Amino acid sequence: MSSAAAPVTAAPETPSTTNAATPTTAPAKAPPAAERVYAYVKQAVLERHYEGGMLLTEGELAEAVGVSRTPVREALLRLEVEGLLKLYPKKGAMVLPVSAQEIADVVETRLLVEEHAARKAVPAAPALIAELEEQLAKMVELAASGDLAAVSVADRCFHAAIVRSAGNQILDRLYEQLRDRQLRMGVAVMHANPDRIAKNIAEHGEILQALRAGDAAAAVDAVHRHVSWVRNLAQGDVR
Repeated sequence: MSSAAAPVTAAPETPSTTNAATPTTAPAKAPPAAERVYAYVKQAVLERHYEGGMLLTEGELAEAVGVSRTPVREALLRLEVEGLLKLYPKKGAMVLPVSAQEIADVVETRLLVEEHAARKAVPAAPALIAELEEQLAKMVELAASGDLAAVSVADRCFHAAIVRSAGNQILDRLYEQLRDRQLRMGVAVMHANPDRIAKNIAEHGEILQALRAGDAAAAVDAVHRHVSWVRNLAQGDVR
């Protein structure tokens, strides 16, 4: 997205400045067409603008992004590999719903990683406490504005900060691989259970309080209760 440049008032010309070279900035190169389609569709799926079960056609996506169908096919193939879409030849691509099994798998993995990280985060460094306070405040602000997708991002950033603090790069990369699934599930949870947003924020406060107090057992318990709640959703599909 481009924005208009602010007007600049030129200084009066003098003999010493008339011939001075004016530095110029090369325009940013636009990303390849397939990358633009990929980013457009992925964001729409993660933020539930394209919901589970919706059929997307190449023609509609090409028109929406302003590209030909060839890069659309390339982007859809990539998204199918990531498990967000299912391609149907000559028909289009269906957005895959968040399944009960996916919820259960993500919760199990999160508990393994996050409980370990919460235990290891104690005593918590001042920088970690400051980052968690910032993300919690951001969640409160975004929840008030009704931007559920942004709330989900802040939610994930809160937990990711604790995982990073453990200093285990392998676990950090494993947790990063859950990013898209967590964001999509988070938005789905908040849409299906709007009353849960305030509860999530309160539970984040409990985790922060335990870390600030240096109580590893309380931090692990708070993380366990907070993450385990999502298991309730595994009883059915979340669309």
